[in-house]
Amino acid sequence: MNQVLDYSILVAGASGMVGSSIIELLKKKILKDSVTNARIFAPTRNELNYLDTNSVFDWFEANRPKIVIIAAAKVGGIIANNSNPSSFLIDNLKIQNNIIEASFKFKVKRLLFLGSSCIYPKYCRQPIKEEYLLTGALEETNESYAIAKIAGLKLCASLRKEYGFDTVSLMPTNLYGPGDNYSYYSSHVLPALIRKFDEAKEKELKFVKCLGSGNPLREFLYVDDLADACIFVLENWFPSEKKNDKNINWLNVGSGEEISIKSLAIKIAKVLEYEGEIKWDISKPDGTPRKKLNSSKINKLGWRAKTNLDSGLKKTIIHYKLLKSQNKLRIS
Repeated sequence: MNQVLDYSILVAGASGMVGSSIIELLKKKILKDSVTNARIFAPTRNELNYLDTNSVFDWFEANRPKIVIIAAAKVGGIIANNSNPSSFLIDNLKIQNNIIEASFKFKVKRLLFLGSSCIYPKYCRQPIKEEYLLTGALEETNESYAIAKIAGLKLCASLRKEYGFDTVSLMPTNLYGPGDNYSYYSSHVLPALIRKFDEAKEKELKFVKCLGSGNPLREFLYVDDLADACIFVLENWFPSEKKNDKNINWLNVGSGEEISIKSLAIKIAKVLEYEGEIKWDISKPDGTPRKKLNSSKINKLGWRAKTNLDSGLKKTIIHYKLLKSQNKLRIS
């Protein structure tokens, strides 16, 4: 198989930031390639509850997708993860297990599981290679989410090894872009900073207080680049056709750019033209001190990120302001 659009595709989590980006890219490919028989399934949460095993199995039996992309997950930043570890573990295990098991049972041709760079140890050697998985303790603040993602990755790898089920996985670095969640409680750092500085400018605040020391280093990937990586991998990467092959069947996906949270805050404040002081609340946790992925494996296959941080930030903030003006910001 070389063309994803030759088959019916389920994008699980289609209404989320990643899922919606994948849907838009698939639609562009349909127009570009003049594909007339393409079929994309993008059920909403109201249409299909991935937490409900019977509903998922019934849906698969009725619709029989041939390619499945798992972008559905319960996600959040440090505060949400640290405050609700049980729900992050239970919900994510249920979501991914239901979809993966149904895909296997109803003979899906290819399955792509999306994980996260948080699967790697807290004090991992840098840049992080795929082989460093399970070589040390995880970051405590998002341990439950990481364990769920490791379980999903290992389930996919086990089904490939034992049954030859064609599963592959991608481990992206920190994502951002249009459609992100801007909640102070449950969002990740970049969208939270955008909202915080925008509101500070609007209210003419003299200073903004940010969580932690600002010293941790992070790598950020624009969401459209991840969508591009998903389609690229489905069309171009076949790690092994052997039933018992032990090769790694997941790839890191990063931008190659690294920045401190403090520098990121300054950059966002500048784009939003906020001129007040930035203060740091060092009583709050920093999380992992550094997290940069080694993406050389996917780079060697021919894929590289196209959007640098400055360009991606400007696009994201433009979209944020548009949604804000329409009262459509996702704050959940």
